[in-house]
Amino acid sequence: MSEAEKVVCLTGASGFIASWMVKFLLQRGYTVKASVRDPNDPKKTDHLLALDGANERLHLFKAELLDEGGYDSVVDGCIGVFHVASPCYFNVKDPQAEMIDPAVKGTLNVLRSCAKVPSIKRVIITSSLGSVVFTGKPLADNVIVDETWFSDPVICEKSELWYMLSKTLAEKAAWKFAEENGIDMITIHPGMVCGPLLQPTLNASLELILNLIGAENFPNDTLSWIDVRDVANAHILAFENPSACGRYCLAGKLLHSSEVVQILQELYPTLNLPQKCADEKQSKPSFQISLDRAKSLGVNFTPLEVSLKDTVESLKEKNFFSV
Repeated sequence: MSEAEKVVCLTGASGFIASWMVKFLLQRGYTVKASVRDPNDPKKTDHLLALDGANERLHLFKAELLDEGGYDSVVDGCIGVFHVASPCYFNVKDPQAEMIDPAVKGTLNVLRSCAKVPSIKRVIITSSLGSVVFTGKPLADNVIVDETWFSDPVICEKSELWYMLSKTLAEKAAWKFAEENGIDMITIHPGMVCGPLLQPTLNASLELILNLIGAENFPNDTLSWIDVRDVANAHILAFENPSACGRYCLAGKLLHSSEVVQILQELYPTLNLPQKCADEKQSKPSFQISLDRAKSLGVNFTPLEVSLKDTVESLKEKNFFSV
């Protein structure tokens, strides 16, 4: 493939995962047409423009998820599209307007633009484990969750799991559109993402780690943490591997917040971390998530200790807290 042919589009380029994808794509010689909501906001773009290769091969575009046809010029001339942009908030007042519409309508807007461009060989969509695990099936010990699982929108809505609902509805709409329009599409389903930040702003998943520092107690949560660099790399491997198809779960080992605190305390003995759980009925589900398909792509998983250390060092470096 010539340099002129290695043109890809990436939406939501200023975000946590997407910024690393831009970095890795530039390293691999791609020209990246990257969309951001405000190209004139230095907090959104300076860290991207500073990347190696950005001067020659990074082109920024303004695009909004809800603008019909807004991605036509961004995807034009591309061989691949990475749709990463989607709102991720833990506290929302209007779930439909703030999360569901941008996720669902935004994904369909991007796919409609893709359907107009014959040169596009494959579309990679960043989904979430949130569109996989909330099926209503009991997540008991020894249960293995895999890519055949789909979250139930009714369960997500009843439980007010708005992010999970937005990702589930967006994925279902995307698969339907891709099938009807002959688009080669793959979805990537990361768990909770940690690791070093490239962007100067704090994202939702790292806020969970930052909130542990100086807290009185830790939440009664069990989450599957994965390194942002592994997630970014998986997207590119899924695009480049001709035999890749369907859905790919990306998850580290399930860890209760107490276990995350324990790792952080071992790494940073002087860090002020909570010693008790916010809920007296502390529970530690131990189901597993199959990584067979992710490993078949060639994804190598970074040890969580490394990811958490790099997370804390990055948060310190960017002055989100001081020791």
